[in-house]
Amino acid sequence: MLSVALRHRQGEFTLDVGFEAPPGITVLFGRSGSGKTTIVNAVAGLLTPDAGRIAVGDSVLLDTETGLRLPPHRRRLGYVFQEGRLFPHLTVRQNLFYGRLFAPRGVAAEDPDRVIEMLGIGPLLSRRPGLLSGGEKQRVAIGRALLAAPRLILADEPLAALDEARKAEILPYFERLRDEVSVPILYVSHSAAEVARLATTIVALDAGRITRQGPAGEVLSDPMVLPTGIRAAGAVIEAKVVSHHDDGITELEAGGVPIYLPQVPQAPGQVIRLRIAAQEVLLAREAPRGLSALNVIPGVIDRVRTGDGPGALVSLRTPAGPVLARVTRRSVETLGLAEGVTCHAIVKSVGIAPQDVGRARALSSD
Repeated sequence: MLSVALRHRQGEFTLDVGFEAPPGITVLFGRSGSGKTTIVNAVAGLLTPDAGRIAVGDSVLLDTETGLRLPPHRRRLGYVFQEGRLFPHLTVRQNLFYGRLFAPRGVAAEDPDRVIEMLGIGPLLSRRPGLLSGGEKQRVAIGRALLAAPRLILADEPLAALDEARKAEILPYFERLRDEVSVPILYVSHSAAEVARLATTIVALDAGRITRQGPAGEVLSDPMVLPTGIRAAGAVIEAKVVSHHDDGITELEAGGVPIYLPQVPQAPGQVIRLRIAAQEVLLAREAPRGLSALNVIPGVIDRVRTGDGPGALVSLRTPAGPVLARVTRRSVETLGLAEGVTCHAIVKSVGIAPQDVGRARALSSD
């Protein structure tokens, strides 16, 4: 468990935050200038805050009250930057084992063979970084950080420099890190889709303050915490793979509700995480008939948010989990949408993008 409490003033900007990061991936989420990188630099020891305390488990890294400040090289942190920052004159194998040189004696370290298998970098071991793609470099950088036996891994927007194809390549490896490695990960991002795939916990930031923190599904259902506002709103639900049909459709089940998607790679019985963008959801007061859309999710309206413009955001409680719909104010008035009204959310199967479908931690068996 990472525990952070910081106060720091830099020019006109003031940071005042406190949070705990459990095992898994804790995402610092917010627009540019919200304080994400300041927090990461303080945890890494690259910045000394005006006041604060940082601890990982029983190990205190910083306590300004007592004057304790471990230097960066003694904090045992792994750092994954936007670029891999590999040593160009070393092979992939040598880059990986360079990280292991910093693992303290007597401290349990990750098994190198397991790390290489988990990150899929076995075929790359004899290559030099100049012959790797951006996604491959990032996987090697993650492996190097893991083999240093870190207390904590810091990942500062590690996908920001990658194109969409490379992001899609590396996201499953971060999911495996989240689910299979005991080291907590502090991850910086401002991408709602990326956060929905990866986050165990979200710490939402704005102007140096925490606006909300908690599980990904709860935080992302509140558009007020999103860096891009209502335009990026979407709900996160978990669903179990039921079967793959011959026509290329995968059937899922979430809270007893069937959901159909273009075929996903996960096997029946596995649990996946879906992000359903609010703009892909239609609403109907009655159960629709004769539609091409395969997904109809019944629910009750929790809240209707309207602003100065023509749009509105409707939050629904459903057996599958919270669902958001972005509609017009005219639709709200015409349909009589209000808190407590029964409604049906309609989602096209192809309206859920492949990058919004990912691995979830296994649920306890029923």
